[in-house]
Amino acid sequence: MAFVAFVAFVGRVLFVSVFILSAWQEFNGFGTDGGPAAHLLVPKFNVFSKHVSSQTGFQVPHFEMKHAVAAAMSVKAFGSLLFIFGSSVGAYLLLLHQLITTPILYDFYNHDADTKEFNLLFAKFAQNLALLGALLFFIGMKNSIPRRQLKKKSPKSKTL
Repeated sequence: MAFVAFVAFVGRVLFVSVFILSAWQEFNGFGTDGGPAAHLLVPKFNVFSKHVSSQTGFQVPHFEMKHAVAAAMSVKAFGSLLFIFGSSVGAYLLLLHQLITTPILYDFYNHDADTKEFNLLFAKFAQNLALLGALLFFIGMKNSIPRRQLKKKSPKSKTL
């Protein structure tokens, strides 16, 4: 039983390594303006905002990209640490991060299907869908396993 717990722990560490390395890279390049992540995110977010506005009529509020990058780093780092120790809250945080960032960063739908950009973005989008699926699987498995019940002490029989 200890071996299975250890293997599960190592699996969770390997799974979140993607998020931890990404958060670390963003942290190292953050600087005063949010770094390369913010510079990459600004045009993609603008396209996403215009797309949402044109399709739904909802105006996406404007905010500083460095704050969005800082929030994403925090969610990835904190969610990863919680996930490593088997917390569903960590999985939900990583799931939230993926649900928000995936359609913005990997906007294959804004490119023609016969372009190199489409293929690259679609491949990354599909990889993130796999991460989403793994997180949903973890949450589902975590919720399907009943909590360990405390063993009830059997009443001692009275002897005369």
